[in-house]
Amino acid sequence: MPVIEGTVKEVLDKTEWVTIVTSGEKPHLVATWGDYIRELGIEQDKIVIPAGHYEKTEENLKSNNKIQLLIASKGVKGSYGPGQGCLIEGEGKIETDGETAKKVKEKFEWARGALVIKVKNYKNML
Repeated sequence: MPVIEGTVKEVLDKTEWVTIVTSGEKPHLVATWGDYIRELGIEQDKIVIPAGHYEKTEENLKSNNKIQLLIASKGVKGSYGPGQGCLIEGEGKIETDGETAKKVKEKFEWARGALVIKVKNYKNML
């Protein structure tokens, strides 16, 4: 498993938003705030996001657990100029019970559970 470190960790620490992409019959995009991820803590190979509605995301993950996150920050020097973006690829699932879901619900009372992403790969995009 890849360890979230270096440039991708720096971008995660500074990104304002995160785009979440799943695929079922067709691709589906949702987003979340970078602060939500940071508040829950970023592990070496796992990212946890509070899940409010995300019904289509959950439906897609049940048939195809592949997930992509797109993050970016102007606060990180890019490869070719100001700003750095990263693509994170992994496997995701929505957890509504268990320790992780409980932790998320305690911090975000509006959440019905946790979107848990096991990171498999990442790369710089800019």
